[in-house]
Amino acid sequence: MGSPASSNWTEEITLGGNRDASYLRLHHVPVFVRDQDRSLRFYSEQLGFRLIVDYHFAEHGRFVLISPPDGSALLALIAPKPDSEEYKLIGHSGQCAVFVTDDVTANFHTWRDRGVRFHHPPQKGTWGGVFTVFDDLDGNSFVLAGWDDITREVETQRRAIAEKLEAERRALQELEIAKQVQARLFPQTAPSLKTLTYAGTCIQAREVGGDYYDFVKLDQDRLGLVIGDVSGKGIAAALLMANLQANLRSQFATALDKPCRFLQSVNQLFYENTTDSIYATLFFAEYDDKTQRVRYANCGHLSALLLRNDRTLERLESTCTVLGLFKEWDCAIRERTLLGGDTLVLYTDGVTESFNGQGEEFGEQRLIEALQRHDQLDAQALVAALVDEVREFSTREQQDDITLIVAKCGVN
Repeated sequence: MGSPASSNWTEEITLGGNRDASYLRLHHVPVFVRDQDRSLRFYSEQLGFRLIVDYHFAEHGRFVLISPPDGSALLALIAPKPDSEEYKLIGHSGQCAVFVTDDVTANFHTWRDRGVRFHHPPQKGTWGGVFTVFDDLDGNSFVLAGWDDITREVETQRRAIAEKLEAERRALQELEIAKQVQARLFPQTAPSLKTLTYAGTCIQAREVGGDYYDFVKLDQDRLGLVIGDVSGKGIAAALLMANLQANLRSQFATALDKPCRFLQSVNQLFYENTTDSIYATLFFAEYDDKTQRVRYANCGHLSALLLRNDRTLERLESTCTVLGLFKEWDCAIRERTLLGGDTLVLYTDGVTESFNGQGEEFGEQRLIEALQRHDQLDAQALVAALVDEVREFSTREQQDDITLIVAKCGVN
């Protein structure tokens, strides 16, 4: 419009939020009216339009967006101040807006019976279609038109858009269900031990992901700590993660006496249930509350970090290859004894491979330094502190799941 008032409206009224510079669409057509409530009733009751937005924008006043029953066109019903330039446009705005329908005559009779004033009955235009012109309560005129080829094209597009929106709605609903289901696969309880406190978290980059951690009570005095990372991302990785969790849970009965046999069974099941290129890294640790002994197998996973109470650091490196790639598979079991004040940290590559704006990785060394800075915290607080360090370093959009387990030995 060119006046300050209309510029303010177009600058401040947006529904889509911030967009990339390449994004462009028609947002709305302003229609200037004397009484918004009266006009809203006309458009909704007599024309069947839908109310989209009814909002007050402080000094700019009330902003009402409406839409016809089908399609994405928006009309903005604006009541300008009597002394503004826009007030002079009441009865003259909207005259270039054209509404398309598949049956002009049927709409004409329906709307006329509801009291809508038309300039003339439907008539053929020189361009081959049928059209008429109607007014709203303030005399703003609109064209109602229909012609076979364009009507069919519009209807085809409308149906395609509706089907796409419905598919997207279903996909989002299914993702939300998958997210809730996967959340139940993570530990819901933490069995208490006398000599060890522990905590874990998984912060997913998407609604669902392929990282996995678990706490499993093996018997009265022994606890299984598990962390894993399935290849891939998104729904596919989440399904594989669920499969891996099921394999582990179903085989845990053999973990106490024969941990190597237990992991061989897990590998066999995972190998049989996945395709050739799918694999998972896994760190399994069995902690004995009486002896404070840890037996572990690192199946191609990142080295666990064991920070001793004297500030020395040990890495619990791989003892075998990843799960799921090889039918014939074996592993070695190693042991450590934890002393009072020792801290064990298990993590996935979403921690160390988080990047900052300069393309630098968070890396193992930064994780070690963060662990040393916050080691006096309890297990739950230490997990939170390590996650905070990663997020402060990498302010970009999270690209991979961030998963951590922290276990702290409390007595000698």
